[in-house]
Amino acid sequence: MLQIHNTLTRKKEIFIPIEPGKVRMYVCGMTVYDFCHLGHARVMVVFDMVARWLRASGFDLAYVRNITDIDDKIIRRARENGESIRVLTDRFIAAMHEDADALGVTRPDHEPRATEYVGQMQSLIERLHDKGLAYVAENRDVCYSVRKFNGYGKLSGKSLDELRAGERVEIAGEKNDPLDFVLWKHARTEEPAEVKWTSPWGEGRPGWHIECSAMSSDLLGDHFDIHGGGQDLQFPHHENEIAQSEGAHGHTFVNYWMHNGFVRVDDEKMSKSLGNFFTIRDVLKKYDAEVVRFFILRAHYRSPLNYSDAHLEDARQSLTRLYTALRNVAPADASIDWEETHARRFREAMDDDFNTAEAVAVLFDLANEANRSGSAAVAAQLKGLGGVLGLLGRDPLAFLQGGASEAGGDEAGEIEALIGQRAQAKEAKDFAEADRIRAELLARGIALEDSPQGTLWRRA
Repeated sequence: MLQIHNTLTRKKEIFIPIEPGKVRMYVCGMTVYDFCHLGHARVMVVFDMVARWLRASGFDLAYVRNITDIDDKIIRRARENGESIRVLTDRFIAAMHEDADALGVTRPDHEPRATEYVGQMQSLIERLHDKGLAYVAENRDVCYSVRKFNGYGKLSGKSLDELRAGERVEIAGEKNDPLDFVLWKHARTEEPAEVKWTSPWGEGRPGWHIECSAMSSDLLGDHFDIHGGGQDLQFPHHENEIAQSEGAHGHTFVNYWMHNGFVRVDDEKMSKSLGNFFTIRDVLKKYDAEVVRFFILRAHYRSPLNYSDAHLEDARQSLTRLYTALRNVAPADASIDWEETHARRFREAMDDDFNTAEAVAVLFDLANEANRSGSAAVAAQLKGLGGVLGLLGRDPLAFLQGGASEAGGDEAGEIEALIGQRAQAKEAKDFAEADRIRAELLARGIALEDSPQGTLWRRA
């Protein structure tokens, strides 16, 4: 049975959906004012993996990942660029989709934009106000009264006295308590009209936290199975979502909370201030997108992920080993025999809190067996199980010859010509020339493999 580490209870629990056979999952998505970075890549790939495994396990999944298209950073960036907020956000949403598609991330079933749900947010705020959990501050912002919600702090595991307002939570003198957070921001004179909505509290716009409570309850109901996101969202964002949603509806909001670990760069936290900040596009200029996906998935989703060129190169070499096993045999249709020993181990790993590290180890065992036996059935099992993780779906030779960037026709033709010259040299018993050509290609990052079918080449 599937077990999930629940951040709320701090332990692994058997997953029991609210409605048998069906799963409703919400994941916090991107704030679209810039290109997506490696942290975003991890969120997208991790929860794509979760969605794929839930569906492979027979669940009918409804998957929602939102888009925050109204935010202080968005307003500031649009002003700096001299463009409308909609033009800015549309451009970066399109870029986000390009990055996600490159990484093999399937689109969620619903991808709501915050600006499409302002009415639902206002209704939720009114409900909280009527219950005495929200108040209008002196500066006309509507704030949530944290100390009036008894369960505040249960996700982060800290008492109210230990907690401090986190990122994006303004501490203003108008609040009753520094921990209170903004549900509705009154309109600022300098802000454009496109971020101002009429409301019972005057013109303004929603705060950040209320967005996800409104969108998730509208699309999945006010009690659903799984809520996910990056570890950085545990507090204050997800803590505040619980306060808003459970405060408004009077019952449990989410049964299982999942958080993926941070991305680090050379063992330091990734940040623009440290100069070690990488967008997905930066990385894909150097590495094949499937290599990046494999790099993310071969680590357990809750562990820190340390990015470095050495680790990406190791991931490339490892993925090459898997594709080499598929090249050496002609796999049948990639159907999975779940009763087979490797498949059972794969399922056990994935059912153990989505342990992709162990599942990938199973793939390597299959690759070793395929190389030893030359069995098409083993190769088919490898390809099928890899496909569950969104891996190994390409033509093996195309991957092996592509490497960091798919080989162009001119380059491939030149390589094949040199291989032909080497074959002629060997036939003439000019082994020194044959060795020279092999060495020349290897210096260019091209490895040759002689086989009964002829000489094959791949990226070294």
